[in-house]
Amino acid sequence: MAKRPVTVESDSEDSAGSTPASKRVRTDRYNEASSSPTREETRQNGTSKGKQKARRNEDDGDSDPEVDMNQNGIDDEQFEEMHQEQIRAAVESKRKVAGGIAEHGIIEAIEMHQFMCHKYLTFSFGPQINFIIGHNGSGKSAVLSAITVALGGKANSTGRGNGLKAFIREGQPASEVTIQIKNQGEEAYKPKEYGRSIVITRKFTKEGNSSWKIKSKDGKVISTKKEELAAICDHMNIQVDNPMNVLTQDAARQFLSASHPTDKYKFFLRGTQLSQLSDEYTTCLENIEHTTKVLNSKKAVLPDLRAACKEAMTRFQEATKARDQKKKVDELKKELAWSFVHDKEAEMTKAVEHAAKTGRRIPKIEDHLKQARAKFDAETAAVALCDEEFHALGDMNHLGERKKELSENMRNNRSLLNELVSERKQMDTAFKAARESIALIQKQIDDEARRMEADTQVKREESSRQLEHTRMSLQEAEATLPALVETKNQIDAENRETKAQGERASDDVQKIRENIVRCDGMVRNCEMQDKNQYAAYGRDIPQVLERIKRARWVGDQPVGPLGVHVKVRDPESWADLLRRQLSGMLTAFAITDAQDLKQLKRILVESGNPNLLIFVAPKDIFDYSGGEPAAHMLTVLRALDISDPYVLRIMINQRGIERMFLAKTRREGEQILRKVRGGGQAWTADGYLLKRYPEGGESTSPLPKRRNDATSLLLSGRNSAAEKEHHLREKKRYEDEVIVHNQRVHELKQKYMTGKRAYDTKVREEMQARQAISIAQDRLRQLQEAAQEDMPANIAGLEASKKESEEEKENLEAQFKDHIARKAEIDEEQKGLLEQLNRVKNDMEEFESRQKAVQAKIEEAAERRMEAQNSIKHYDVKLAEEQTKVNEANEAAKVLEEEFEAWTAKAADYCDRVETTRRSDEIQRNLDSVQQALKERERRHGATVDEMTVEVNKTRANLEAAESQLKQMVSLNKRLKASLVARLNRWQEFRLHIAVRCKLVFQYNLSHRGYFGKVLFDHDKGTLQLKVQTDDVAATQGSRDKDPRSLSGGEKSFSTICLLLSLWEAIGCPLRCLDEFDVFMDAVNRRISMKMMIETANQSDKKQYILITPQDMTSITIGQTVRVHRMTDPERNQGTLAFS
Repeated sequence: MAKRPVTVESDSEDSAGSTPASKRVRTDRYNEASSSPTREETRQNGTSKGKQKARRNEDDGDSDPEVDMNQNGIDDEQFEEMHQEQIRAAVESKRKVAGGIAEHGIIEAIEMHQFMCHKYLTFSFGPQINFIIGHNGSGKSAVLSAITVALGGKANSTGRGNGLKAFIREGQPASEVTIQIKNQGEEAYKPKEYGRSIVITRKFTKEGNSSWKIKSKDGKVISTKKEELAAICDHMNIQVDNPMNVLTQDAARQFLSASHPTDKYKFFLRGTQLSQLSDEYTTCLENIEHTTKVLNSKKAVLPDLRAACKEAMTRFQEATKARDQKKKVDELKKELAWSFVHDKEAEMTKAVEHAAKTGRRIPKIEDHLKQARAKFDAETAAVALCDEEFHALGDMNHLGERKKELSENMRNNRSLLNELVSERKQMDTAFKAARESIALIQKQIDDEARRMEADTQVKREESSRQLEHTRMSLQEAEATLPALVETKNQIDAENRETKAQGERASDDVQKIRENIVRCDGMVRNCEMQDKNQYAAYGRDIPQVLERIKRARWVGDQPVGPLGVHVKVRDPESWADLLRRQLSGMLTAFAITDAQDLKQLKRILVESGNPNLLIFVAPKDIFDYSGGEPAAHMLTVLRALDISDPYVLRIMINQRGIERMFLAKTRREGEQILRKVRGGGQAWTADGYLLKRYPEGGESTSPLPKRRNDATSLLLSGRNSAAEKEHHLREKKRYEDEVIVHNQRVHELKQKYMTGKRAYDTKVREEMQARQAISIAQDRLRQLQEAAQEDMPANIAGLEASKKESEEEKENLEAQFKDHIARKAEIDEEQKGLLEQLNRVKNDMEEFESRQKAVQAKIEEAAERRMEAQNSIKHYDVKLAEEQTKVNEANEAAKVLEEEFEAWTAKAADYCDRVETTRRSDEIQRNLDSVQQALKERERRHGATVDEMTVEVNKTRANLEAAESQLKQMVSLNKRLKASLVARLNRWQEFRLHIAVRCKLVFQYNLSHRGYFGKVLFDHDKGTLQLKVQTDDVAATQGSRDKDPRSLSGGEKSFSTICLLLSLWEAIGCPLRCLDEFDVFMDAVNRRISMKMMIETANQSDKKQYILITPQDMTSITIGQTVRVHRMTDPERNQGTLAFS
């Protein structure tokens, strides 16, 4: 049987499908006993084709015999007698052959998380027979519920809950079920994607959310859609909602004892999928009948179509008399067509002559262009020479560094001179101390000589006391000296730092004073601009503009000053830099024709502006975007807002502002240029022009200093009043800063003088300490010698000390001479440094002078080159214009030639060549008169001949199409009806064949217990009844059968198993699930039932059985095909009641 998806909404009677009895009620109106074929005839011939049907006309397609959904050539008993033995033999032969293992569609494993009473549970199923055993309440039925939920079945079909939330373990937020399905063999589902197994995971939460993950064997997620799961189940014929595939104990009990025979019959049809086929055939029948009604309505339109076609033919025949007149029209049209060709030929000849005449002006323009290019090349070479001369000058960075070096050396020499002055003062103090020491020693010698006359004990005691006192004085002096030296050095360092700070503060004051002078100049410029808004651009610019307006010009009126159309987007950051670099451009004028240069130059010179630049540039609004760098890189063009496109193009051509980069600092500019391919240039706000050459070299030169003139008002972004107010505020700020800095300079001077005095004091104290140490050492040595020698020896010691002092004095005199020589040497060196510094300053001024001269030459050469370039552009434009004219003339001649050829070809296609001397307008008038007469004739008929021809063809085509379509649809509808009859007959055969097979298998299964029974089908009434005769009934009551409701629990369960096994023979799903089938069986019935089920499962081909029982398997012989899964009691978080 074909695989069909079956969807079972519920097991209740209300949701069951319609029975065949109900279908017979709806289709009895189609019954025709005289035309109903027998089942045997239907099987042999498909659909009945009697002689009467073959002779029917094609228009009577709606009078076919109607379909009988209940036609029966033979009754059920006759069919059973005819096929019983054949079916019995097939069943018996199958029992002798062991069934194979399914390659796909069976469950390999299942895993549950927080599902029902299980926290975590996993099973690995065998391919054929699986028993799940365990105590009541161990959660065995949860396995079947998990299979149903994981494979997309409805929750209420499990009988365990009305929704997914009922399956979530108590106290948990979500539950998850994973099932692994075998996917092997030739009929595997997408084996390249899924592999040998398909893993399906369904997760659902307390909030009602549900999701699927359909994965391959290796865990890769292939899909998350339920449609993919439905496709898998459909492909493998898995029907989890089919009550015969997954049968719970409640459903089995109700099916056997409590259900009505009609419900049993519905259960039989649903389980075998016969009810689904029946519903589909009913839908097909309704569609066929609807089509028949539509065809009948379409058939009623045919007479109207035939009448319309006949009427059109009549009108067409009446209009044929106008054909002769139409023939005359055709002849005139042919003559007219060839007259058009003749006129086009004359027009083409004239255009060819004009194109040749236009092309003769090209060579002269090319000569002028060649001369202009030669001049441009010469001027380019001149610019290159000037540029080389400019680069040959180099830069004055080394002069600036030399100036800085010389200044630093002079500053160091001044520091050395100050130190020499300090040393001289120290030497003077030391020299004075030496002289005093000599005089003192001489006095001691004299005193000692006088005391030599009296050598008493008192004198010796006094000598000892003096010796001890001298030692103490020496120790104190030696302890004081390091602190004095450290303090002196610290004061000297502080003085040096204070002096440096003072020099820097003085420099700052000088710079601020220069800024004040600059602000005064800017204020004066602003006052001038209040009177003259063009003051920043030159002298008497308003009069210049007025004279420009009054003058006559060859080209467009000159534009200028160019800076009127230029603004800076960020004045605070870039105005000063761009003002210095573009001041010449901003004050310049521009003309479109070189002949106007002399007149404009004269106007500027007479107004006192001889140095203003004049650019000759045609108005070429070209696209410059291709030359711009990346959008995130700032260029001069992007920093400016230029309102006039003509001015913008001039600045691009003259200064390359679209490729000139801007940077805050020199380092930033160098980093930008290193990122640009092919080199480039950059201006930096700290005053440098940076260049990077294509070959990789770099150069840096300082930008010219800003000028303190009227051009300082350019690009400020403010009007003159605001600019004046700005500079007044700046001046006030600078004046305040001067006061602060002067005060700072004064404070630093005072601090330095105070420190200088403290330093001198410490120097004197140091010299005094050293002198005291020297005197104490001499005195100590003298006293020690006096203690050991006689009195004359003491005098000798004093003489020795005197000699040492004299030697120290001589040493100081020598140092003094060296000091004078050193000072003279430093003064001479300082004089040389000053001369070098003056020379460097002169060199820098001379360099700037030469640089300006070369820059002027470059500007003049560049201006001449620009004039030559403008001439090239002028003649390029003129050549392009002339070439365009030539091309247009040639194109026009070519178009006329092509039109002539095309018209000739069309005329030739229309008719053979017609020689005529008449003009086309004359022929047209003749044609119009004939056509007017033809229209008048056609008016009387209501349409033209062509229109009537079209109408005839259209009506005939409509009629033929309608007849053909109707015939085809009638034939198709007949075939559909015949096909439906054949399918209904085959459906009835399936139903009878399955019923007979069910009866035989049911009887065979009962015989295992020694019972006899039968299944009674009444297909007309739609009922199914069971009759069972047990062994005790056979012994006491003969052949009387028992109703299932009167059977004992074990007999009823055994009968249930027998019926279920017989029905399982008729379904194709690879899964067989049964829950607690032996709950009411005694040991004998259970043993026989188990043995019978195992034998049936082993004989079933490619089927998997999952059987649940609360009983153990000790009395059952288990083979290799049987796998038993024992479940432990789950943890339910239940406590134990304490009874005492």
